[in-house]
Amino acid sequence: MTQSTAVFALRNVTKTFPGVTALDRVKLDLYPGQVTALVGENGAGKSTLVKTMTGIYQPDGGETQVAGEVVRIDDPEAARQLGITAIHQETVLFDELTVTENIFAGNYLTRGRLGRLDWPAMHERTRGILADIDAPLDPKARLRGLSIGQKHMVAIARALSVDARVVVLDEPTAALSHHEIKELCGIVERLKKAGKAILFITHKFDEIFTIADRYVVYRDGTFAGEGMISDVTEAELVEMMVARSVSETFPKQTVAIGEPMMTVENLNHPTEFADINFEVRAGEILCFYGLVGSGRTEIMQALFGLSKAVTGNVHINGEPVTIRSPADAIKAGLVYVPEERQQQGVILDLPIFQNISLPQLGRLNRWGLLNEAREYDVARTYGERLNVKTSSWDQKVGNLSGGNQQKVVIGKWLATRPKIIVLDEPTKGIDIGAKAAVHHFMSELVNDGLAVIMVSSELPEVLGMADRIIVMHEGLMVREFTRATATPEAVVGAATGGMAA
Repeated sequence: MTQSTAVFALRNVTKTFPGVTALDRVKLDLYPGQVTALVGENGAGKSTLVKTMTGIYQPDGGETQVAGEVVRIDDPEAARQLGITAIHQETVLFDELTVTENIFAGNYLTRGRLGRLDWPAMHERTRGILADIDAPLDPKARLRGLSIGQKHMVAIARALSVDARVVVLDEPTAALSHHEIKELCGIVERLKKAGKAILFITHKFDEIFTIADRYVVYRDGTFAGEGMISDVTEAELVEMMVARSVSETFPKQTVAIGEPMMTVENLNHPTEFADINFEVRAGEILCFYGLVGSGRTEIMQALFGLSKAVTGNVHINGEPVTIRSPADAIKAGLVYVPEERQQQGVILDLPIFQNISLPQLGRLNRWGLLNEAREYDVARTYGERLNVKTSSWDQKVGNLSGGNQQKVVIGKWLATRPKIIVLDEPTKGIDIGAKAAVHHFMSELVNDGLAVIMVSSELPEVLGMADRIIVMHEGLMVREFTRATATPEAVVGAATGGMAA
């Protein structure tokens, strides 16, 4: 097989669901020893494509080719037999099982006529796979003792335990630290040298331009373009994705900053953070920046009443408040949009209108009787304000794109009419168009007099939207920057401990 021959190809593939065409005659070519980045907004068809490649969905039309031959992928086992494997953002692993047991679950090696499990062979094979990806893990270690990054390496090893020719990496860096992302890039390079054809899906442009050799762009379920990464700019990719120029990704407005809305004094936790002191003012976007594990999210969860054993003082509008639970925080005017929106922010199986009305059921439904009309009105008001794309407020949140799910979470809390809103990684895992919409809305919030606290790992977002930046390192506030004094080098230097003085 020559370099110019695709090891995997799709031709005019179509996939429809009731009322929706998810893929409309799309094409895709994956080449051995190359990384192809699949780029597109939420709803562009990327997830449907991956499920079609791995046999979870069957296309309604078109042709699938492996090594130049037309094939049919009826189920995930058929994909595995053809050498197609996928590593998803949310790979299911088992904390109580060992590394080897996770890697070979459902595909155990056996010996003898009775089919006894061949643990020595599986441990040896596990050591070999881990060595190939430079992951120094003990095959007999249980997953519950591993870090998120190490578990991700186990997921990669599990995918490579079969003789894969095509490797799909679906948002593989979403939960990884900077160091773990660097390790993943090294693994991708080794996979390339081994001749694997790699499909890499991410919303992060820095990763695309670092890792990928080629790109393919999908837009609204259709093929929008392809080429070599060396021949394209970020602006050109964005324009192909959204069919328009997105020049205002960070629409920061000039807003008069008012009086302190919340003051935090001597906030401490025995293991997560110490000596936290700050204030946030009306009309201000205050950002907490730091590496994974620096204590940013833990502070916000403590303020929202989700953590115990916390000491310190909190004043809202100049009045002392005691927050022992989220209900106390909401009553005081403080709300929290969590980082993990699917696990902590919404109930995926409930419709949009019930998710948005959930925090205020007591106010909307009196005498213990449900009043769906009032719940609908609230959902319509805030859903339309946030431009949630849906055919009905009855639609399940789990069927929305990531960007629209995030809008539902924000709308749910805005409906409580808060004074302070905490946005923890507000644009994590959503596309550039949805990011711009969230940033626009942040500007609207502060323009309305709210105080916004943003936790973010995205440095361009931090520098583009924040009025002030507090940098965290190992549970401590180490530096504070104004918008005028913040530079990428200074902010990152403080976050890594290099400028903590």
